[in-house]
Amino acid sequence: MKNYFTMGEKLLWSGSVTLILAAFFVFDRVNYLNLAASLVGVTSLIFAAKANPVGQALMIIFSLLYGIISFGFSYYGEMITYLGMTMPMSVFSLVSWLKNPFNGKRNEVRVNRIHRKEVLMMCVLAAVVTTGFYFILKAFGTANLRLSTLSVTTSFVAVYLTFRRSPFYAAGYAANDVVLIILWILAARENSGYISVAVCFGAFLVNDLYGLISWKKIEKRQSGE
Repeated sequence: MKNYFTMGEKLLWSGSVTLILAAFFVFDRVNYLNLAASLVGVTSLIFAAKANPVGQALMIIFSLLYGIISFGFSYYGEMITYLGMTMPMSVFSLVSWLKNPFNGKRNEVRVNRIHRKEVLMMCVLAAVVTTGFYFILKAFGTANLRLSTLSVTTSFVAVYLTFRRSPFYAAGYAANDVVLIILWILAARENSGYISVAVCFGAFLVNDLYGLISWKKIEKRQSGE
């Protein structure tokens, strides 16, 4: 395990943790649940970038913590999305990843390629889920409704691609990170403590972009190209 992560990955993780800690102690210093969620989340991403099922196990924990945080600011869309969709899908993804190891290696999932018909089906499902959630979130009086609904769309695409073991799961999460950065910056206008959450998703964005690059490399190696 000592040489499992590359020096670049160690620097990415340590840099992300340092940024998250700095943002917390400068802007928050109170809500340690936010800090715990951020640290669990960024750690899950570095394992996910290695196609390691541990990343999905940690994502289950992050989804629970993030759902609680979202409830605190009336971001019911985020709460419902992560507790009702991301967390259960992370469980399914964990099972899927464990059942599809590459060459029997339990710490690396076999990368999968999805075809155009499945992409089309995914887009149709995303549209249906987004429409349904829009009316649910509107009924709950969700803050920043349109952005919260867009977050549902990007989250659904991300969790679907994660379950299907596609390298582009990371692109879905990166898109979701951008939406969440905006959402929590808006929240920070009322409570500066939420700046630390926005910074957290900034770190997530960098890690997810790295995850996409890493998975494409893994895919190439696994296919023997």
